[in-house]
Amino acid sequence: MADRVTLCECFARDGLQHEPEFVPTDTKVSTVDSFVAAGFRRIEATSYSHPDRVPAFRDASELLAKVPRADGVAYKATCPNPRAVQRALADLDAGHGADELSLLVSATEAHTERNLRTTRARQWANVTEMARLAGGRFSLVGVISMALGCPFEGRVDPGLVAEDFGRFADLGVTLVTIGDTTGLGTPATVGPLFARLAAEYPDVPAVAHFHNTRGTALANCVAALDAGCRFFDSAFGGVGGHPAKIGYGTGMTGNTCTEDLVNLLETTGVATGLDLDLVLAASARCEQALGRPLHSMVARAGFGLLPEGVSL
Repeated sequence: MADRVTLCECFARDGLQHEPEFVPTDTKVSTVDSFVAAGFRRIEATSYSHPDRVPAFRDASELLAKVPRADGVAYKATCPNPRAVQRALADLDAGHGADELSLLVSATEAHTERNLRTTRARQWANVTEMARLAGGRFSLVGVISMALGCPFEGRVDPGLVAEDFGRFADLGVTLVTIGDTTGLGTPATVGPLFARLAAEYPDVPAVAHFHNTRGTALANCVAALDAGCRFFDSAFGGVGGHPAKIGYGTGMTGNTCTEDLVNLLETTGVATGLDLDLVLAASARCEQALGRPLHSMVARAGFGLLPEGVSL
């Protein structure tokens, strides 16, 4: 197993997009502040989605102007189309831009149509144009949704995912996120895919982005870790899923739960670089922000036994 990993905290974007009610900007900022305090160095802050289609992020520019800026902390914003990149560039020119941009594709035509209202071919043309527009001013993160199965089309060919990964690599991305968007992956499919991607593209790390729809998220994280993955996405409280107005998942569609993933990693000797006391404080802040208990086991029970010689 790896002895150190990097977690990207996704509560403020992938977590909140599933919420039916708009979360006030200052409330979002307070959660992000708690993530920075806990030691997260990659934070998915917002999305430049169309505000009518995904109203949860109608405050994208205002949020980025208010989040705390600290050395070594990178904020990521999702960009579904070229217009989104133009908005990101305007914010950057105004002095409060994102550090990273996520560029989205889906492994299946049906999900591409449902989520992005286009075809795979047109979305790849969009992504190519988006990378050109970005002009080297951001770190680019490719995202492949439905990489481990699709609720509309069923099984996804790992060869197609590898091909999409290569197309992103050719565009000069820093990372490529492998999204198990509706929690259809299992360790038996995750491990071989991540091992294949590491072998075929050793210079471009894959990011494990799992959803816990069927209770496999942590097991899938272990499978990815064993296959050499060093980068993981998660969200406090296990919240999130598809945008509230765009349905393509059922059940509890949330992300890998940050608190529980940190516990799994740290208790097995894999360092996250996070302050565990402040992780629990951030967990409580997220529950306060949404006004309800969330889905973290660790939030209820506390962290487990750390390896000998390691302490909070």
